[in-house]
Amino acid sequence: KGNMADQEDQVFDCSRPEVVEKYRSAAEITNKALAAVVAAAVAGAKIVDLCALGDKVIEDESKKIYKAAKFEKGIAFPTCVSINNCCGHFSPNAGDETALADGDVAKIDLGTHVDGFIALAAHTVVVGQGSEGNPVTGVKADAIKAAMTAAELNLRAIKPGKTNVQITPMLQHTIECFGCNGVEGVTSHNVERFNIDGEKMILNKEMKRNAPEEVAFEENEVYVVDVVVSTGEGKARETDSKATVYRRTGHEYQLKVKASRAFLSEVNKNFPKMPFSLRQGQAAFTEVSETQQRLGLNDCVQKQLLQPYPVLNEEASAIVVQFKFTMLLLPSGAAKITGLPYPVVQSDKDVEDAAIKELLATEPRKKRAPRNKKKN
Repeated sequence: KGNMADQEDQVFDCSRPEVVEKYRSAAEITNKALAAVVAAAVAGAKIVDLCALGDKVIEDESKKIYKAAKFEKGIAFPTCVSINNCCGHFSPNAGDETALADGDVAKIDLGTHVDGFIALAAHTVVVGQGSEGNPVTGVKADAIKAAMTAAELNLRAIKPGKTNVQITPMLQHTIECFGCNGVEGVTSHNVERFNIDGEKMILNKEMKRNAPEEVAFEENEVYVVDVVVSTGEGKARETDSKATVYRRTGHEYQLKVKASRAFLSEVNKNFPKMPFSLRQGQAAFTEVSETQQRLGLNDCVQKQLLQPYPVLNEEASAIVVQFKFTMLLLPSGAAKITGLPYPVVQSDKDVEDAAIKELLATEPRKKRAPRNKKKN
């Protein structure tokens, strides 16, 4: 079979068992890291420590698999923990004192890749609540149930032959049944090898402008279902918090400033394809000073060599909930490979549309037929 790195022209989808195996290996690590951060997400825990924990689990676990292989593996998306009205991408630098408090709604977002095959996940916890006998209640429960239901709807609606624009109105209706709104600009999308943002997008909310083109789903593709729901109006705004998560773009540009060139060289060496946090960078960029990093970062963003993931907030009174998982569109049906069990909630709201209710009641995977011993 040779090394995948030598086969750039080949198809890297789920029709190949070794590709599925790598997705599943990445997913196992993602789920372990997510579970570790969820367990540590208690009142008083510092967010910077939770982010470092998620990243460490991914890095440590990645070293234990495919030991003889020469390919890259590790963090596909650095751990972010965004609380209450913050919609995402909060991954603070060392020294940040932000800590969790009882009742905070914390969204934990991270991902792993194995040879460029990416498994992402996000989970929402309410600090000190959400277990059997201690359910989440009130508007927090409504928002969690809205996001859970919309995520599970995606799992059943994303099927070969169906299209993205068929799903968006169903998602919007589902979320609105719980008195919530999908956060604008958040999309579920396909992923490919070393490509964390595929071209095929599903909006959680219909948009008059910048609507994605209609595309059909195909067997053996991989999708990241990402549902972000708000008790506010669903409009995320950039904050004063400086972005700390970045990704190398495909752009090239001859930088004039020596410090910027040194910084970009470190990015290319350490994080050539996957997003990274500045906290990871501080540990990895041994060849450049902090001043060079600061100068280089600004220059690289201005010249579009790095894409920032901005910290986005809803209005102050809003509660924002997120669930994200990775799914493989296998011939046997949809396989959800990342994600944790949902929190226990008590909400009297529910989906009203009969067709959506019926779809939610179905099993996402086809029943496997007994294996026939004879080869075709």
